[in-house]
This record gives sequence, C-alpha cells and structure tokens, in this order.
Amino acid sequence: MVSSNDVQRLFLQAVFSRSVLSYQHALVLWERCIDAVKAADPSLDIRFSDDRASWDRFVADINRSLDSLDLEFRHLSDERSGRETYSLVNRRDDEIAQLATDYTPVEIAYFKAIIEQIMLAPHESYSVSSFTALREVNSLKTNMSKTQAEVVLGSFVSKGWLLKSKRGRYSLSTRTLLEMLNYLKQTYPEECLECTICMEIVTRGVACTRPNCQTRLHFHCFTASRRINPKCPTCGQDWPAESKNLVAVGEGAVKDGQDEGRRVRRKSTAEASDEDEEEPDQMDEDEPSQPAATQSRPRRGKKAAEASMDEDEEDEAPRKSQANGKRRSGRAR
Repeated sequence: MVSSNDVQRLFLQAVFSRSVLSYQHALVLWERCIDAVKAADPSLDIRFSDDRASWDRFVADINRSLDSLDLEFRHLSDERSGRETYSLVNRRDDEIAQLATDYTPVEIAYFKAIIEQIMLAPHESYSVSSFTALREVNSLKTNMSKTQAEVVLGSFVSKGWLLKSKRGRYSLSTRTLLEMLNYLKQTYPEECLECTICMEIVTRGVACTRPNCQTRLHFHCFTASRRINPKCPTCGQDWPAESKNLVAVGEGAVKDGQDEGRRVRRKSTAEASDEDEEEPDQMDEDEPSQPAATQSRPRRGKKAAEASMDEDEEDEAPRKSQANGKRRSGRAR
C-alpha cells in the first residue's frame, strides 16, 4: 500500500545511484518522488515546497531513518564553486564498512596512503604530484606494480574520489571530503583547516598574508567577504589588490618538484608513546612558496626544547628516522 513514507524510499533509491548531488538537483529529485507517490495514490496529502525549512525537515527525517544503518545524507559546499552539495555517506570507518566498496583492501590502503600524503603536504598545498602518488606503492606491503597503480589512480579520479589538475597533481574531491570528513578530522586534526567565514574544511583557497594570522578562506568565501570588507576579517590586514599577490592554500601553494623529495608518514598508535623522544623533522631545501605568515603558524605542537638540540642530534635525526622507516610531517612552519 502506498504511503507518504514512500517518498523517502524513492528519494534514497535515486540517491544511491549518484555519488554527489547539488542542492538544486536534490530538490528536483524530491519533487519527482512526491509526484510519483501522488500519482499512485492521489488521496495522499503530500505537498512539495522549495523553501529551505521544508527541505531541511525532509533531510532530517531521512537521517533519522538512516541512523540505525550508520548512514547520513550529508551536505558540504564545493570548495571551488561554493555550490551546496549532498551525498549519502557511511559514518563508520571499520573493516566491515570497507568491505562494502568497489575496491580491494590493498587499493583502499593505497587510497589512504595518498590521502595521508595530501593532508601532510608542505606549505598547505593539500596536493601531491603524480610521481609522489605512484611512489606510495612502495610504502605498501604488496606486489602492486606502478602500472597497476596508474590504473587504480585513474579509477579514483573517474569515480570522483580524487581530483587531478592540469599540472598532474592529485587533491581531495568534494565526495572524499563529504564521506571521509570524520576520518580526516580524527586522523589529521592539526592539518584540518577551517574557513574563517563558513567554518567548513578548506583544502583550497587563500590565506592572510600577516604573520601568525590564522585566517584561511575558500575562494568563494573570500570573494564574498572582500565585497563587504577589503580587510582580513581576523586581523584587519588589507587584502592584496591583485589576485597574483594572494597567498594560496592548495595546489597553488607549491611549486613543481618542491615536494618530490619529501616522504612523510603519520606515526602509528604504537609509536605515539615515543613522540617526546623524536628529533625535529627534516626541513625542505626549497624555499617555501608561502610567506612567513603561513610558515610561522604553530601547527605541529613541537616542544620548544627540540629547537635547542645540539648539532650531533640533528645529524642523527634523519638516520634514525630512515632506519625506523617512519615518515612524519615536515611541513615548514
């Protein structure tokens, strides 16, 4: 028997066949689902309304229905366009949840290794070159060849998990940010920047040029904010008049080849207890593409005592790190 609950069922069936929906597309699907249910039973009192309050109530009802399945119909603004997008995401990140994907355990491990390189990339570039992405295969205990890795990378891009730029650099897509937001915040809390305006995660945008200012903005948030106030909303610094003088967050923050020699790896839980005994990270030889404003931000939480380690300890640090096979973030700050 047809009921008003069938609207949710039809809507979710439509969502399952799509990875990411825009807000406007989601509204169209909702309206068509209502029309389909009313066509089956005209006596049902179901009305479509495109006002925001009605939509938010509909989404809340959907999420209550999905709660027991650890699923969520989540929304996030696209970092490039600012367009509101939605996706059905899995809130769990355990082995059982990972089995419900199109990828093998090795391919999932490879994907997470690439994400780690992206999140720990230097100068807040949040991107890796094709060379670096392919070299991540060597960090996995698998016989996956680089030719196979190229095919898998192409699949990540075609299915919307990664973005690949004209420079051949990989970065996080809106789909990945939507579906893995909790994982990113839990695994890389220090690297997850928030836009000062919309408070959502930012991996591409602009940064304030003043030293130690924490302002980071999406491009669309920056454009809207500067129309109202030509100054940084946090410190009052004037924004550069020309866009070429803006400090980039994302791919524009790193030069070609600047991250080729870097190998970083987050410590495992078992290694975390040795944190206080670790030497400072090895720094890039290249000059950072961002000014001192972004280099001086205290993101690593390193102890001040580490800065005074003697010359012998500094020489020993790279050898010790290489011997242990550990990779840690060396983003210059």
